[in-house]
Amino acid sequence: MSAALALRIAGRELRAGMRDRLRGFRVFLICLALGVAAIAAVGALRAAIQNGLSDQGSTLLGGDAEMEFTYRFASDEERAFMAQKAAAVSEIVDFRSMAVIEGDQALTQVKAVDSLWPLYGAPGLSPDMPLAEALAGGEGLPGAIMDPVLIDRLGLEIGGTFRLGSQDFRLTAALLHEPDSAANGFLLGPRTLVATEALAHSGLIVPGSLFETKYRLRLPPGADLAALEAEAESLFRDKGLRWTDSRNASPGIERFVRNIGAFLVLVGLAGLAVGGVGISAAVRAWLEGKTATIATLKTLGASSGLIFSTFLIQIAALSVIGILAGLAVGTGVPLALAPLIEASLPFPAHVGISGRALAEAAFYGAMTVLIFTLMPLARAERIRAAGLYRGTGGAPWPRARWMAILAGLIGVLLAVVVCASGLPGLALGTAFGVVAALGVLALAALGLRRATRAMARAGLARGRPALRAGLAAIGGPRSEAVPVVLSLGLGLSVLAAVGQIDSNLRRAIDSDLPTRAPAFFFVDIQPDQIGPFLERIGTDPAVTGHETAPMLRGILTRINDRPAREVAGDHWVVRGDRGISYARAIPEGTRITQGEWWAEDHSGPPEVSFGQTEAAEIGLKLGDTITVNVLGRDITATLTSLREVDFSSGGMGFVMIMNEAALRGAPHSHIATVYAPPEAEAALLREVTRTWPNITAIRIRETIDRVTEALSAIATATAWAAAGTLITGFAVLIGAAAAGERARSYESAILKTLGATRRRILTSFALRSALLGAAAGLVAVAAGAIAGWAVMRFVMEATFRFEPLSAIAITLGGILATLVAGLIFAARPLSVRPARILRAQD
Repeated sequence: MSAALALRIAGRELRAGMRDRLRGFRVFLICLALGVAAIAAVGALRAAIQNGLSDQGSTLLGGDAEMEFTYRFASDEERAFMAQKAAAVSEIVDFRSMAVIEGDQALTQVKAVDSLWPLYGAPGLSPDMPLAEALAGGEGLPGAIMDPVLIDRLGLEIGGTFRLGSQDFRLTAALLHEPDSAANGFLLGPRTLVATEALAHSGLIVPGSLFETKYRLRLPPGADLAALEAEAESLFRDKGLRWTDSRNASPGIERFVRNIGAFLVLVGLAGLAVGGVGISAAVRAWLEGKTATIATLKTLGASSGLIFSTFLIQIAALSVIGILAGLAVGTGVPLALAPLIEASLPFPAHVGISGRALAEAAFYGAMTVLIFTLMPLARAERIRAAGLYRGTGGAPWPRARWMAILAGLIGVLLAVVVCASGLPGLALGTAFGVVAALGVLALAALGLRRATRAMARAGLARGRPALRAGLAAIGGPRSEAVPVVLSLGLGLSVLAAVGQIDSNLRRAIDSDLPTRAPAFFFVDIQPDQIGPFLERIGTDPAVTGHETAPMLRGILTRINDRPAREVAGDHWVVRGDRGISYARAIPEGTRITQGEWWAEDHSGPPEVSFGQTEAAEIGLKLGDTITVNVLGRDITATLTSLREVDFSSGGMGFVMIMNEAALRGAPHSHIATVYAPPEAEAALLREVTRTWPNITAIRIRETIDRVTEALSAIATATAWAAAGTLITGFAVLIGAAAAGERARSYESAILKTLGATRRRILTSFALRSALLGAAAGLVAVAAGAIAGWAVMRFVMEATFRFEPLSAIAITLGGILATLVAGLIFAARPLSVRPARILRAQD
């Protein structure tokens, strides 16, 4: 009966004043709609990309399945397995090399293909021609197809010639579209496409050189991919096989999309938390306007539960409007921008309506409304009727059951966020960060109220009525300090963290790297070339230092005669192949932390030195044995020493180094790092590539630039998400200013009666806004600095230095935002006539 009565009263209330109620709940609806729209839009884009990756898996991969090997071609046994299972097999050889023209050269990622490539899809060439014709070339030279970026970089034209290793090629077309590019991963250089047989005399594909072979399989319809994967890995995983299939054709992209999508959803939830502050303030203001209604209902015998249910129903009805508006915007904007979004992605995606994204956004919106409205509603139900009529009905704390329900709702929301994100650590960390930030901001707001109250009575405010009035207003009982500092501060905190992280990353790249990292990595140095190469480098006065080491690749397959994954789990050392080196003496600069290095002439059973950190993470100790598969051969070595390995310097770092006798007989090449000033790099690169065409040079500065571009894109996406949070915060500011307009009108009337001019009153309003904005900005700078330090220290493992310029900009932005919001609603209080306002007061 009480539920039906509550529904009837709520319906009459809504029908009686829906237009006025919507006007009073504008901030409520804006905050809710913005948060829901952001989460729905991110979810829709994430679903579109993931569906595209799933639906077009075979095209993106270039086959139904792929078997990949490092630094070798498939063995006869592996080829027989593929021929038995597949209707067609296409072989690809992928490696880095230098594209050389007269007077210039550039790093390129070469893909050598056979006549069957691609099994699915087709490349886009300019000028348009058959692939076989483009690769055939002409005038006695094999053909090649290049990325337009590389063509421009080298100043080539169609028909021009260039060299890979010791083989000349004729450029026949530009590569506009690579059908299996999504499976490439991160490339250090633009793509060059050639036929595999054209490399026979290039000197690039020889035993010990660095290359990967990928065998794309076209499988019969209905093939069981899971069973094939299990069979292939049981036979060949310990020999270096990496299996990929169309179920997850581009795991790197899919993982990145999932992670960044989850992160942006979490930022959207932070925006909803900001909106929740506005929702709570709007509900409190609305309940204050319903004082007479609540008092009348209580006088007529209405129970607290009936009053609670009545107003909860009304809020629920308004919430539906806000959630539906947010879902409409969050769906409509991606659909409107779909052609632009789909054209900008390097893989097929169809932006459409995602039921899961809409349900997720609606759930988060509804839970936010429940959490942030429960407190004011529960407090309102305990106010006595007599206190309401007398105007003394200060809201007491809610009953314990409502506090328990509130804690339960927050727990449910956190559980869903953790499960839905797929990144429990990040989700919990973000939730903790938002709660902690809100707590710190709330304490800062309360502290500001106490401080300004004391300052208003202190000598500083004497003789300064505008300052005293502003300070007293912030410290007063109807102060806007809490909603303003909370809403603006959280959004500014996200921006401050992004600014600190971005500036520290750029500082590390621009300032620290040149003094620590080498200028070049030289790879594919053959054993008969290492002597002359070192002689050339050693006599160059511009070279300030160099390091060299033999380089092989191997897979850690067993630890103490047990499968490595069984012992080490999913540790990165046992995922795929790893770089291995050998040495007689301890390499210069190496610090042994445990055990002893082998004798220089050691020729007994193989011994290995392992990275100390990695050994501790895996659980290795001195005396353990590890088995490493190198080019199909198993080598079991005893762990005799642990040493420090520093991967942060940009120099060499091998987790595993064996004694020379264990590996010297295996085909291998050498790598070298060379340190030189930027002005000497071009000449050094020209001479090395001219003397040894097969040696590939990787310029560290260009590699870092590509990484920086990727990090900048992530920072930009995060900054836009933070901007959405700020927009929500500004809406809350506008709502707080609008809700306080009546109080400011009364304050203005009192001040005018006491002789204050409009200018002095406006100055008081401006000082109040500036102080609130400065407080929000300063707390945000502190929170952003702490978050930036944590990311740089624990995620990037780099040093942190506070960046003052972004901090100043954040603080000034907070002051400006509150000034604008406050002055928008200053006109009416300044124009009021004191008599009209004061007559209306009891």
